[in-house]
Amino acid sequence: MQKTLVLLKPSAVQRNLVGEVISRFEKKGLQIVGFKMMTLSDELLKIHYAHLVERPFFKRIKDSMQVTPVFAVALKGLDAVEVVRKMSGVTLGRDAQPGTIRGDYSMSVQENIVHTSDTPENARIELDRFFKEEEIFDYEPLIFPHLYANDEFESKK
Repeated sequence: MQKTLVLLKPSAVQRNLVGEVISRFEKKGLQIVGFKMMTLSDELLKIHYAHLVERPFFKRIKDSMQVTPVFAVALKGLDAVEVVRKMSGVTLGRDAQPGTIRGDYSMSVQENIVHTSDTPENARIELDRFFKEEEIFDYEPLIFPHLYANDEFESKK
């Protein structure tokens, strides 16, 4: 099973969409294995958005991400990175397909409700950045046999 990171951004917190977004992931069959509310420091944002620090819009990103605390969520499931990315939609909310999180709740490139890991490698890096090892819980939910064919989840343990 694969793990991935989702950050529920201040735009989700301010608009009271946290429960709605989490509910979508749970209804899809993704397992929450880590969940916490946190304030993002300047240092953490510079690390997380290192590829954008020198860009003229980085201050806007930093300011936006510090309006409220965010929720960091570790999700687990088969192909979790790809599934979460598809459910979230493209980064620019007004271009995202209806039915996706951003397609339903965002018009913006920045105020786009969620950050999601883009690759399995980055998911591992980002999970380590936002969670301590003891904050990720591995347990097998009883529902797995009802979400996957036995050979799908047995071979991915």
